[in-house]
Amino acid sequence: MNLAEWQQAFRTWLVSASDEAAQVLGNHRAGLAVYQNNYRAQLVGCLEQAFPNLRRWLGDEAFLAASIAHIDQHPPHAWTLDAYPEGFYATLKTVFPHNPDVHELAWIESALNEAFVAADASPVPVPALAEVDWDSAVLQLTPSLRCHALTTNAEAIWSALWQETEPPEAVMLEEAGGLLVWRRQFTSRLRQVQALELDALLHVQGDGRFARLCEFLVARLGEEAGVVQAGEYLAAWLGSELIVGAVASE
Repeated sequence: MNLAEWQQAFRTWLVSASDEAAQVLGNHRAGLAVYQNNYRAQLVGCLEQAFPNLRRWLGDEAFLAASIAHIDQHPPHAWTLDAYPEGFYATLKTVFPHNPDVHELAWIESALNEAFVAADASPVPVPALAEVDWDSAVLQLTPSLRCHALTTNAEAIWSALWQETEPPEAVMLEEAGGLLVWRRQFTSRLRQVQALELDALLHVQGDGRFARLCEFLVARLGEEAGVVQAGEYLAAWLGSELIVGAVASE
């Protein structure tokens, strides 16, 4: 058996503890169990570190059960453990199918982590805005921006947990909204927005032309209100450093 075959057998043992892999490795189960325990404990620790507020919300026992379910189905897929928490959100939707607050809390923590390590980008300098032809401008959003629909008070729950205060009970929102996560300088930010602003940003992500954003909002709100709303969104996004470029379309 060459080194590659031995490494593959060892990986198979860590993931599944299969009899076949154990036999290839000499069937030293007591010793192999130590390695598997360390492997699983490290992955549980990785998830605990990535989702501290979610763990507090669920409780240690429920969080551990969800972690084990995730580890059993999803071995590490990248060279760094920093990437391992990315798929936990999908596992939680399976483990807690009727708890959207859990899914949205997990998304918040995952998005905050992803935004922190996203590519750097500088906001548009204010003096440069005077030279922009807004009729042909294409808006470029910061690469750290993450957007998600919001159906529960998960933002309020996360904020309370982060501040180490008593969180509110989970409830459904009267009107669905959205969540924005991005990095501003060296800090990841979280903001709850109305559904219209979420839709507007998703529209910009798909077609960054400012004129098309105006058309989109005019179709929703009418001509006068739509143009005004486009201007208000633009000012807010510039102030929040969500926009990192405004270039002429080709």
